Amino acid sequence: MGPVASQPHDSAPLAGIEQHSIDWVPLSERHGTPSNVGAIWFVGSLNLTGLATGVVTLSMGASLVWTVVATVLGSLFGTFFMAFHSAQGPQLGLPQLVQSRAQFGYLGAALTVWVFALVNYIAFNTSDALLSGQAMNLLTGIPNGLGYVLAAAVATVIALFGYEWIHRLNKWLTWPFVVVTAAVTVSALFGGGLPDGVWDAGPFDLAPFMLVFVFVAGFQLGWAPYVSDYSRYLRPDVPVRSTFWWTYLPSAVSGIWVFLLGAVVSAGAPEGTDPVTALKLSADRLFGGFGGFGTVAVVVLLVGLLSIMAINQYGGSLTMISIMDSFRPVKPTRTIRVATIGIMLVAVGTVSTAVGIDQFNWFFANVVVVLTYLFIPWTAVNLVDFFFVRRGQYVVKEIFDPHGIYGRWGWRGNLAYGIGLACMAPFMVITGLYVGPVAKLLGGVDCSIFVGLPVAGALYWAFARSLDLATERRLVREEGLLAPLH
Repeated sequence: MGPVASQPHDSAPLAGIEQHSIDWVPLSERHGTPSNVGAIWFVGSLNLTGLATGVVTLSMGASLVWTVVATVLGSLFGTFFMAFHSAQGPQLGLPQLVQSRAQFGYLGAALTVWVFALVNYIAFNTSDALLSGQAMNLLTGIPNGLGYVLAAAVATVIALFGYEWIHRLNKWLTWPFVVVTAAVTVSALFGGGLPDGVWDAGPFDLAPFMLVFVFVAGFQLGWAPYVSDYSRYLRPDVPVRSTFWWTYLPSAVSGIWVFLLGAVVSAGAPEGTDPVTALKLSADRLFGGFGGFGTVAVVVLLVGLLSIMAINQYGGSLTMISIMDSFRPVKPTRTIRVATIGIMLVAVGTVSTAVGIDQFNWFFANVVVVLTYLFIPWTAVNLVDFFFVRRGQYVVKEIFDPHGIYGRWGWRGNLAYGIGLACMAPFMVITGLYVGPVAKLLGGVDCSIFVGLPVAGALYWAFARSLDLATERRLVREEGLLAPLH
């Protein structure tokens, strides 16, 4: 049965350190309520990276008004799919990506989806590293590289302690973050830094509007590969609608808030100002420049960034363990978690040093968009399989068996994914790097997101009609681990 069982951990648990990694969480260890998930996803955007997302949106060519509209719509759209992934955690008790073996196969998931997921973690944590280094430099004067190391050391400890402490930290941070972010919002809107005419909508241009829409939707979808990692300890009788709404509303509301705040802060800063400095300049206006509130704002949002860095290190660790387990069975011990978190730290430090804070906007914008393209067809395949094909019914032990019923190469998932991605390509726009032929005909409008989702989802549903679901459901009943979806 391998990692399904609860025994393969280091023998003596250290106080507070999570014992599970990619293995199934037994029912006896399930606890908590959906509201605990809400704290994770509310605080998840209230940090320097969330603010920087808004700063980047304003650099895409739309006016502030049209940037606001595109941001709201993009966040509501992307979070919708991300929140449905969250419902998979209580039902399966597994990390998000391990469940992908049912669609893509034991090896197939490792060589496609999980590699992209690892790139996702490294890329987002590189952005976090650049911002944390700049924040530490602005606060203390220490070099950016050293600032990242200090910030990453704190995030590493949080990631090592794992699930429970990540939840606790975000719960503690919720109200302090609300207060500080509200104060920064007041300063940004009424502090006097915005230029005249900034709220004039100006002519509507669909191309930059869609760049913002896809970018923001992609940021929210970027949580999808690991959103159910933070709901997998909930009991399976938690209804889908509860997990969905406790993920959707906190994530969408906080995302819209901080993205729009970032755009407004950027509008009031000199052109080319990095996100951390723009935040400090805006927040300092709250007390007429005499209160030093900008320093407080940077410190608080830096703390929020440490939490997200921990989440990315934790998720990156689970992904590396999952990939290794696909080639050789891995016992999910604390030792291997420490090693993989360490690899994440070094990899992110290396990439962030190569990129540098001056290239942050270009790096972050293109990384988010490219990762959006890679995960759109995966999201479609994964959700169609869970909600419409297998309806939450999987044989857990078979997910950990390389010769089990899910196979080594899930042709249905991989083929639907590949065709979906290929169909998106002509509609893609990667600023300064690639514009698809159809996107060119449309004047630079990126509508690939509306192609990949239905194509990949519909193809997978059609391919899945040949599955022997009757036998699989009999095995589910015999295993006795999963109940029908609520």
